[in-house]
Amino acid sequence: MSHVERTPMQALRRVILIPATLALVAATGSLAAGCSRSGDDSSAPSSSVSSSGASSSSTTAAKHADGDADQATVAADKAGRSWATAAAATITPGTQTYTEGAGQCTSNYVFTDDAGNVYLGQAAHCATTGKSDETNGCSAGSLPVGTAVTFNRQGSPMDHGATIGSGQLVYSSWPAMQQDGEKDQNVCAYNDFALIEIADADLAKVNPSLPYWGGPVGINTGGTGNGDRVYSYGNSSLRGGIAGLSPQTGESKADDPATGGWTHELASPTPGIPGDSGSAYLDHDGRALGTLSTLGVSLPIVNNVGDISRELAYARAHSGIAGLRLVLGTEKFDANR
Repeated sequence: MSHVERTPMQALRRVILIPATLALVAATGSLAAGCSRSGDDSSAPSSSVSSSGASSSSTTAAKHADGDADQATVAADKAGRSWATAAAATITPGTQTYTEGAGQCTSNYVFTDDAGNVYLGQAAHCATTGKSDETNGCSAGSLPVGTAVTFNRQGSPMDHGATIGSGQLVYSSWPAMQQDGEKDQNVCAYNDFALIEIADADLAKVNPSLPYWGGPVGINTGGTGNGDRVYSYGNSSLRGGIAGLSPQTGESKADDPATGGWTHELASPTPGIPGDSGSAYLDHDGRALGTLSTLGVSLPIVNNVGDISRELAYARAHSGIAGLRLVLGTEKFDANR
């Protein structure tokens, strides 16, 4: 069965069915927050969900996230391969991704494994086959593992821009949760993470540093407090390839205990727009905090960021990828740019 490719205008995920026109008005500040993902971006739940009925697998993921962060990362110079310099690299966190049969998103972090394969992360909803209000990862439809993905530069609403590399979807939290029979409502709502294996021919183009900011320097496992600064790099095609609109900052709200640490709410003067979905967020120390998943309805606009420590722990337990680790940046994190 073929799938109709969605435009960025159809990609507002978990926004309680915010109209596309309103989404653009809300995002005129240009930068971080919304979904730039390939499938849909719809709305985040308007109220917190309980985690009753948590599965053993999701409990294990949370435990690993809290205790095994060191094992889940690797320094770039210890990853067993060479990397392009940050200045020369064309495939990095913040690269536009186009999933075949879906739409455009922004990549988050670089990963590797025991076999030396290299991956870019994106949001699972970038490969959705459902509507914008079908946002529960434990029931929503998804394109299968093996789906082709391209990495692009200067994509716009008119065309995909220049293709600079390619890969294929090798893991998605949505079908993984469905196969595992996941029952934890927080995990179903917020575990929004996928991996694209980068083609061998394109590995020499990769650097793991977040553009503009540098890092990540580690993984945040403690969550966020009210007013903590956060940093991101969105790359929606709606910005027309203007790099100066991509660096983003914001402030976190105190984590809601009811979400079990699976999501963080952030407010930004320049909230994300369709096409930013999946992009990386760093905390005030430059540690990987999470991946852009949802756009909440409030003033100011609230972005919901999936917790990468838990998403990665879940992937390590369910992807079948031995030794999956997040690669730390080669460039020093600088919050004062």
